[in-house]
Amino acid sequence: MQGSGRLTVVFTIVCFGIISISGCSEGGGVNIFSLEDDRALGAKIAASIASDPAQFPVLDSVQYHQAYAHLYALRDSILQTGSVVHATDFNWEIAIIHQDTIVNAFCTPGGYIYVYTGLLQFVDNEAQLAGVLAHEMAHADLRHSTDQLTKAYGISLLLNLIVGENGSALAEVAANLTQLAFSRSDESQADAFAVQYLCGTTYDASGAAGFFEKVQQDDSTQIPAFFSTHPNPDDRVAEIKEEVAQLQCTGTQTYQDSYRRFLSTLPEAK
Repeated sequence: MQGSGRLTVVFTIVCFGIISISGCSEGGGVNIFSLEDDRALGAKIAASIASDPAQFPVLDSVQYHQAYAHLYALRDSILQTGSVVHATDFNWEIAIIHQDTIVNAFCTPGGYIYVYTGLLQFVDNEAQLAGVLAHEMAHADLRHSTDQLTKAYGISLLLNLIVGENGSALAEVAANLTQLAFSRSDESQADAFAVQYLCGTTYDASGAAGFFEKVQQDDSTQIPAFFSTHPNPDDRVAEIKEEVAQLQCTGTQTYQDSYRRFLSTLPEAK
């Protein structure tokens, strides 16, 4: 693996979303906000992130157009399977954050996806990355984070962020995205849906399992206490592989060689 220093793995890779009053999310939870609220809140958080390059040093999409084109092609392969419910409802925009010591990705409401260079350098191949991104897209698609957001910030604050301007609160939400913890059932469901998304592609649909196996085997990786609130990695690996077998997924490609070429389009790891 390129780079040096201990890595912080944060596999929240947080996505959160909210739906209509008295409605139920695709994941089974009750939401009080509309899809338009998701998009509006996500856009505001994305703007807040863009305004804070010290905390979120996002790579320029023009200068690194090859890297972005590769990730968007991966995203499109997932969206085009027809399995993502909100494929056309959310933006699913991608930004690469240039921080090599952070193994993470997260997503805002409305599908703004952020991927750290530390994660890109950590995974072994494109199938593993596809598994991670599909997992996060599943969290957004199933809209799992309503409970966590309302517990952390309250309904009133979220509504105020949607309809008003509160730069400091937006900055706080953006900075703390990776601290929100999904329930074990939400994580398991997102794992399963990630397999379903990838099952319609040429990728090895068990890519996320490969990521978890690498996390367990890599002695240089510092796994935070947060990770222990999620299903045991061994259980997740087994359940992901079982889901692949049950769905009879036929994709086997890891695209390791093309992934190495993709990494060469990023800034050199420090």
